[in-house]
Amino acid sequence: MRYRLMIFDWDGTLMDSVARIVASMQAAGRDIGWGELPDDRVRDIIGLGLPEAIAKLCPGIDAERAEALKQRYAHYFVEGDATPMPFYPGVTEGMARLRADDRSRLAVATGKSRRGLDRVFRESGSGAWFHASRTADETRSKPHPQMLEELLGELGVAAEEAVMIGDTEYDMEMARALGMDRIAVTYGVHEPDRLAASRPTFTAGSFPELIDWLHG
Repeated sequence: MRYRLMIFDWDGTLMDSVARIVASMQAAGRDIGWGELPDDRVRDIIGLGLPEAIAKLCPGIDAERAEALKQRYAHYFVEGDATPMPFYPGVTEGMARLRADDRSRLAVATGKSRRGLDRVFRESGSGAWFHASRTADETRSKPHPQMLEELLGELGVAAEEAVMIGDTEYDMEMARALGMDRIAVTYGVHEPDRLAASRPTFTAGSFPELIDWLHG
């Protein structure tokens, strides 16, 4: 294995939840009277913590409407939208291959809330895959590297022994801030050329390709 610690983003990297995120945010925007939120603008904020995402998506929004948007989004994402959220092809098998190496550690660094990540861990049965996780409401939102720093400290791994894996420039930039290797996956939300600007160590077009590379 190339690394002692592999840190994964969630939405757009492990789970194909992008369509539900977009639909839920658009419905929430209509509910609060903000108007139609274009697909590309919603996709752009996936990976950020929800307060940071709303501030970027809706410039000038006041605190009351931002809270209303947050609550309506949570309603649609959890209850009001039935868009499927499968793992990307090869994720279940690939994570089993990584877990088979007792010397390696796996973690999640996500823009989700702790409540949201724990919910999806339970619903998908994937919580046991990981040795640690950090969410945006426990620390600072991407692209600030604090969640990576905390994971490195918790698991006792140096930055040069770890890698961040994600589908957005926010994932790439928080790893680059620490001088950490980073792998871009191109099947998520940000375009390959946008990811390339952060100089990823490797770029994978599929999850099986990623796993093969990690195994060297």
